[in-house]
Amino acid sequence: LLDSLLQEICSRAAAEPESCHPVMSSGSVPGICQNGVQFGPEELPPMPWFGMDIGGTLSKLVYFEPVNTTEEEEDRVKNIRKYLTNNLAYGDSGHRDQQKQMEDVVIRNRKGRIHFIRFPTNVMTPFMELAKEKGMAETLSTVCATGGGAYKFENDIRKELNMTLHKFDELDSLIGGIQFIEKNNSKELYFWENPGEDSLACKKTYDFTNPYPFMLVNIGSGVSILSVKGPGKYQRVSGTSLGGGTFLGLSCLLTKCKTFEEALELAAKGDNKKVDKLVKDIYGGDYNRFGLAGDIVASSFGQMNIEEKFMGAAKEDLARATLMMITNNIGSIARLCCKSEGMERCVFVGNFLRINTIAMRSLSTAMEYWSNGAMKALFCEHEGYFGAVGCLLELMYVANQTTRAKNDFK
Repeated sequence: LLDSLLQEICSRAAAEPESCHPVMSSGSVPGICQNGVQFGPEELPPMPWFGMDIGGTLSKLVYFEPVNTTEEEEDRVKNIRKYLTNNLAYGDSGHRDQQKQMEDVVIRNRKGRIHFIRFPTNVMTPFMELAKEKGMAETLSTVCATGGGAYKFENDIRKELNMTLHKFDELDSLIGGIQFIEKNNSKELYFWENPGEDSLACKKTYDFTNPYPFMLVNIGSGVSILSVKGPGKYQRVSGTSLGGGTFLGLSCLLTKCKTFEEALELAAKGDNKKVDKLVKDIYGGDYNRFGLAGDIVASSFGQMNIEEKFMGAAKEDLARATLMMITNNIGSIARLCCKSEGMERCVFVGNFLRINTIAMRSLSTAMEYWSNGAMKALFCEHEGYFGAVGCLLELMYVANQTTRAKNDFK
């Protein structure tokens, strides 16, 4: 997939230099295409290699750990590598997702593993203090980053860590990261079989060998929806402000929970039917004329104006109703976008889906039901890390660009 993408873009650049965008590859394939010029893998940035995606709610960090290092590289990275790879938790709220770790990944002829780390963006200051304490400021000079936080925290990172941030568009990084990980993990994409039945619902690997076209729904604090029609051919077609940040914010407001994990735990124990107004609450049963089953939500939180219902709703029910409201809204918009663009496959990504089986099964059920089985909801094992991976790959481009700039002055 990446090879075909690289060939198409670089061949296009030969005829139309102004349309060429930097594209990364793995392995030994020359991978930088800028104004029609290919740069090989000879000039690489010094270790360690990181990529960051600083979102509005959660920050994601990926670290490439090479299998073999030179003596100079080992001396440079040994402290930070020991700290990152020997721990699963960093401070009070940083975590390494060990189950997502990728082995035998090749980037620019270097073989290694990729580690996936996350922490809440609202603890960026403690994160910088921890990074300084562990010697990251002495080891790193450049980090490629995306997300709004790459702009918001740029001056703080430069001041506290003496580190330069190279900022990249988050949607470009997202697409690049998905293409790279899908190429390196044949089991990356999956779907839910029998999503509406608790006893039968299960994950099934999806063959994404021929991916185009597909709709990409990125659920972060808010939601962006991209139509992807081919290698390098994608555009943002819609979105909504009601995303993962909305779910967490409303859950904290309504239930006094403190974390995303706690909100999901509450939702798993709740019943949104005690909070929402259903079709049968209005019609007394199914609304057959339009094929609406009685248990379908007609109005989210529609029962909360009734004192008896209000008093009987537990915080678990409120969390479940909040989750279903956000998920139903995202699914509805995604389905309409698929219909408008004539697409049958919809790939949902973003950290809102991490450990969020309820949302994934709900999206799967809705997409299949409302399209009469024509549309399929797909999900990814590395759901929220694609932007950070895309930035890790962009680090190679920055290294080549910097080297060429220096050579121009010789």
